[in-house]
Amino acid sequence: LVLLMTPGLAFFYGGMVRKKNVISTMLQSYVSMAVITCLWVAVGFSMAFGDSLGGIVGNPLSHGFFTNVFGHEPFPLAPTIPFALFALFQLKFAIITPALITGAFAERVRFRSYLLFILLFTLVIYTPLAHMTWHPDGLLFQWGVLDFAGGTVVHISAGVAALASAIYLKGRTEPGHEPARITYVLLGTGLLWFGWIGFNAGSAFGANALSVLALATTTTASASAAATYVLFDLAMGRKPSAMGLSIGAVVGLVAITPAAGFVSVAHSLCIGTLAALASNLMIQWRSRTSIDDTLDVFPSHGVGGMVGMLMTGIFAPEGLWYGHTELFTKEVTALVLISMGVFAATWGLLWVTDRVAPLRVLAEDEALGLDLSQHSEKL
Repeated sequence: LVLLMTPGLAFFYGGMVRKKNVISTMLQSYVSMAVITCLWVAVGFSMAFGDSLGGIVGNPLSHGFFTNVFGHEPFPLAPTIPFALFALFQLKFAIITPALITGAFAERVRFRSYLLFILLFTLVIYTPLAHMTWHPDGLLFQWGVLDFAGGTVVHISAGVAALASAIYLKGRTEPGHEPARITYVLLGTGLLWFGWIGFNAGSAFGANALSVLALATTTTASASAAATYVLFDLAMGRKPSAMGLSIGAVVGLVAITPAAGFVSVAHSLCIGTLAALASNLMIQWRSRTSIDDTLDVFPSHGVGGMVGMLMTGIFAPEGLWYGHTELFTKEVTALVLISMGVFAATWGLLWVTDRVAPLRVLAEDEALGLDLSQHSEKL
């Protein structure tokens, strides 16, 4: 169910780019399923969920190449499912996170350079974040930061990395474009929406009341965000669009991710609405700058994830809404520190990647389109 999200993302992004870049954009998502799976089995899972090294990262030798994964006692935070199933479930999160970033530098990055970058991103940024947030001995977990299914680990990290990538790579030579296939975007939205049920409800690690709550809040947050996006466009004098509804639905799904198991259905409606407004306004602001975040990954995933983390600090049982300030302070602190750290680390990884394998395609290859120039294929 969760793996379905990555093909969904491929269609979602693929439909938004120009026709000459559809295949290359979709392939960037699909290839993540291949290379990140191999990396996860080799060392990624161990670095995320192996024996803790100072609460920052796991020992890469703990379960290298899935050693002792089958037959191992259940993970402490997922006692109701086999350890191997937990490892495979978490793999799907690792796969989609670097794939999310691709929308920011779509239509201008070499394929081989992209492969190197997502490997480095997973090792240097994703696995430590997952360990600190979701491992019982992780620094953020021990401190009491709440992130139910990946508001920081997946969406803020991908969104901030996308912002860093867009700034580092600068704009496309032809920045404006018409989406190639709106129908692909709608299909991708449906697949993402469906897969997100497993993403959030599955993070309860059982068929129980918590998973049903996560399912309900995920459904209502995405619905309210999609509706808000369309209504806000109407209020601003813009025509309601399939693109707007699709982006709104995804933003709502992003925003509820850190909060899904901690808030009520009523609060999830509020979270979806606020996230849609914040994202819409950020997209409008971004369009007036020189930042060429091609498919608005930061306004969707970065801003959506940040709103979700803030709302978790407000609406969770020990949150600001109930008269407590400690959790809200921790959520804000984690949000700020993670955002700063991910931006700096991503910039460094882009610099290293660029020196090993230049990131930008040649101007003539960009004009021709990456489908032909990088893959000798076309739609």
